[in-house]
Amino acid sequence: MYVKLAVVLLVLSLQRRVHATDSADLQDTSSQERPLNIQKRRLSLQDTVEIQQCLLSAGDVGCGTFQCFTNNSCEIRGLHDICISFLHNAGKFDSQGKLFIKDALKCMAHGLRHKFSCVSRKCVSVKEMVFQLQRECYNKHNLCSVVRENIHVMTEMIHFQDLFPKGPHVELVNIMLGCGEEVRVAITRRIHAQCEQNWGALCASLSFCLPAHTRIQTVPTLTPVPALSSANFLPPAGPPLPQPNRQQV
Repeated sequence: MYVKLAVVLLVLSLQRRVHATDSADLQDTSSQERPLNIQKRRLSLQDTVEIQQCLLSAGDVGCGTFQCFTNNSCEIRGLHDICISFLHNAGKFDSQGKLFIKDALKCMAHGLRHKFSCVSRKCVSVKEMVFQLQRECYNKHNLCSVVRENIHVMTEMIHFQDLFPKGPHVELVNIMLGCGEEVRVAITRRIHAQCEQNWGALCASLSFCLPAHTRIQTVPTLTPVPALSSANFLPPAGPPLPQPNRQQV
């Protein structure tokens, strides 16, 4: 499988606050859990009603539908920003790209309006619904074809600070990483450059932003890395430690 955004998920594993929130999302409800954590694991009743009312009043055109998912207890951020970014950069796309922006955004707005009322109020369920809808709409309207023909503007829309915490921005970039070698290398180099601007030597020393063999002038073939669980990503393992007596457990 294709290389995923290890840099994003690595940092997420190091951010205790985000990790604690995601872990809480995956836990089942029990009578022993503190009431304070319920708001982190579920949409509040007030948020649920507000989102439903917002979705009913928003149309399929524009970014109003996506704004309904900001500023709530699940903290689903990024949908509105992605929509705004697409609309602001629409003039830089070719005709196919412009049609994609129109159709994909309409597809997502329509899907959010119809699927939200059917999904559980658990934050992990709401987030997975959003990610699944992104994949469906982007694939349905040929995102990869658009990216290949508009690779420069698409990579310009990737901003390092938008990749934290994991959300719709990461899902979009992960889908784009599966659009071929040229696209994957362009995106990886974009993230690597911005990573070094933010973290400097730390980014280079950890060597998780860009494989060393892709920093040369010619574009080589990247070696696929097996897919890992999205829960925690760790940097490459160091030299093996000396092993004591080998015993069968």
